[in-house]
Amino acid sequence: METEQQVVDIKRAPVAAGGGAKNLQGLIDAAVAEVGKILLGKEPQIRLALCCLFARGHLLIEDLPGMGKTTLSHALATVLGLSWTRVQFTSDLLPADILGVSVYDAKDASFTFHAGPVFTQLLLADEINRATPRTQSALLEAMAEGQATVEGETRALPQPFFVIATQNPAHQSGTYPLPESQLDRFLMRLELGYPHPKAEREMFQRRHSAALEIRQPSQCIDLEQLETIRLAVSKVHASENLLDYLQRLVAYTRQSPAFEVGLSPRGALALLDCAKTWAVMHNRGHVVPEDVQMVLHSVASHRLIPSGDYAGDGDALVDLLQRDVDVVGS
Repeated sequence: METEQQVVDIKRAPVAAGGGAKNLQGLIDAAVAEVGKILLGKEPQIRLALCCLFARGHLLIEDLPGMGKTTLSHALATVLGLSWTRVQFTSDLLPADILGVSVYDAKDASFTFHAGPVFTQLLLADEINRATPRTQSALLEAMAEGQATVEGETRALPQPFFVIATQNPAHQSGTYPLPESQLDRFLMRLELGYPHPKAEREMFQRRHSAALEIRQPSQCIDLEQLETIRLAVSKVHASENLLDYLQRLVAYTRQSPAFEVGLSPRGALALLDCAKTWAVMHNRGHVVPEDVQMVLHSVASHRLIPSGDYAGDGDALVDLLQRDVDVVGS
């Protein structure tokens, strides 16, 4: 049974961190506002995408075509000052098309390596589920290790290295849907969804407006500041009570009959990392339960598989988690 002091501690309202954290929050808020200039009405999704990048993960966006996935990725690269490359995944795409290849130079009688598009800081892997598993797996080493091995030689990728992969929803899944093991490589999954009517009206009005040019985003965060934010995440405190709550969430996914597959240890660590990052983004030096709940859908929904007796999908399973697992244990 929790003591009264423990109950108060875990339900404690967010407390502002020091001045350094305030400065970081200002940078992050400015970046969100800049991206929001062209991706209208999507502030929660923009914040979650930045959270994924700050937590050193990779992002999967699953949505219908034309919802702003490419716009989001390009805008993020702009506000962070990152190099950006887009690859359209197709059924005939080969691993060498992503990683690069050595070309023989007859003049020098030697091979010269021509780097592929993976050698960038922000890579948009568009419609990744339309490529073969062999080509999809070419990204795995890059995503996990920050390096690519081509023709027996390992080459480091530019840092930071952030992959945003997109795929169509299940009813338009393409030729080769991502398997569970590959989905687990993505720290977070997002859906952008249709715009709010007010945002859509503004989009219509701006379509051919001269004001559109001045609304393009500008860089707000440089590489040094990005690394400072990431370092701040590593220093965020998670109390024993918070870790108890996290473990209750994870245990529920492994024990409830609604779940065929629960959260793995990697999934549990991902949830903690994203909750710490969310705390930094909101000017706190410690994690509160609300931080976990805000990132839970994005971190867990693509990792959870319903049992045959449960009619819902991953998002419905996360709703079940939030409903049935108390913040304060009994």
